[in-house]
Amino acid sequence: MELLERIEDQIAATGLPLVGVTLAAVPCPDTPVILSLHWHGFITEKITSVNGAQPVAYTPVPSSALQVNDRWDDLTDVDQAALVAAWRMGAWDVQRAEQPACVRPGARHTEPLACMQAFGAYALSMKGNPLAVSDIPDADELIYLAACRGYLMWLFRPVAGGIWNEVSTDTTLAPDGHRAGPCPHRPIEPVTPGCSRTRQTVYRFGVALSAPNPRPPAD
Repeated sequence: MELLERIEDQIAATGLPLVGVTLAAVPCPDTPVILSLHWHGFITEKITSVNGAQPVAYTPVPSSALQVNDRWDDLTDVDQAALVAAWRMGAWDVQRAEQPACVRPGARHTEPLACMQAFGAYALSMKGNPLAVSDIPDADELIYLAACRGYLMWLFRPVAGGIWNEVSTDTTLAPDGHRAGPCPHRPIEPVTPGCSRTRQTVYRFGVALSAPNPRPPAD
């Protein structure tokens, strides 16, 4: 599964920096996974189209949600794809959440909405504008499976192509925010399906620039 090329193609097409990248999958082999790209940018609204007119409102650029149909046999295949993309794009870490089925007894009322959003279905809008632009033909089936079986979600914040380059102090990065070479981390086998609560796994990549040691007090 190749995610890096897809992400970089979207960055080139939009010309916008990324805030974060999420990936969602249900624990069923060979099902599509959903890649969501969350942009930093605003759509300006003007009362008139006259040259020089000032914007009267700003609306965030909607996220992009794409269906990835690459075949996979095991959840560690998806895990590895997320790790490789995050590593190459200079992310500080990858956060993986194993979410339980949201139709179980005792589920919080926010869980169904979070499940829908993970797979690109946003029930809410902002000033009539969608929060995400989705190209997901199998969204309904994936949301149904995720609600019944649980799902996994990966999150990382890329430095390359993102908004974090100016504040990054990671010594493992090239000047453009990328990392070279293969990702040194191996996937950790998830527990899903069957988990009854959210399980978090964090893969740490970055190495912070060490601050200088303070001088010892004078005698």
